[in-house]
Amino acid sequence: MPCPEPSGEAMRRREFITLLSVTATWPLAAFAQQTAIPVVGYLSANSPEGGKSRAAAFRRGLQEAGYVEGQNVTVEYHWAEEQADRLPAMAADLVKRHVTVIATGTTPAVLAAQAATTTIPIVFEMGSDPVRLGLVVNLNRPGGNITGVPNLVVEVAPIVNVQDHGYCFVAPVTRGAAEHKATA
Repeated sequence: MPCPEPSGEAMRRREFITLLSVTATWPLAAFAQQTAIPVVGYLSANSPEGGKSRAAAFRRGLQEAGYVEGQNVTVEYHWAEEQADRLPAMAADLVKRHVTVIATGTTPAVLAAQAATTTIPIVFEMGSDPVRLGLVVNLNRPGGNITGVPNLVVEVAPIVNVQDHGYCFVAPVTRGAAEHKATA
C-alpha cells in the first residue's frame, strides 16, 4: 500500500505540467499561419517508462491548447535513458531537424538544449532555480529563447514509508514550495 502524496502536491504538479504544455504552444500558434505542421522536440533525461506520466500530462496540455499529436502537431521524443551525457547530442539533433520548440522537464535537458541553440524557443519545467543556473535573466522577464516554470520544492522532513509493516508516517510539515507569479 503506497503512501498518499501530501495533499495538493499532485494538483500543483499537474498545473505545472499543463502550464509547460501551454507555454510550449505559444511558438506553435505563431507557426500555425504557415502550412507545415509544427514539430515539438521533447527532450528528457529519463527513459520512456520513467517519463511516461510526465509525457502523458504534456500531451494532455497540448490537447487542452488545441493541439493533437499526429493531427496538427508532431512531437519528436528524445529519451536519454538516465544517461545525461547523451543529452547534448540529442539536443543538437533536434536543432538540426529545425523543430519549432524544444520542451524539457529536467535540469540536464534544459542545459543541453541551451548549449545547442540560441534561436529555437526552449520551454522548461524543472526543480532547479533557472536564474541561479543562468538560464534566464529573471523569472518575470526571462529574456533570450528560454522560458518555463521552476518547480522549487524543498524537502523539510522525510516521509517514512514502511510498507512491510503496513503503516506510513508522514511528518507534519513535509514540503514547502514557492510559487512565482510573473507580472508584466
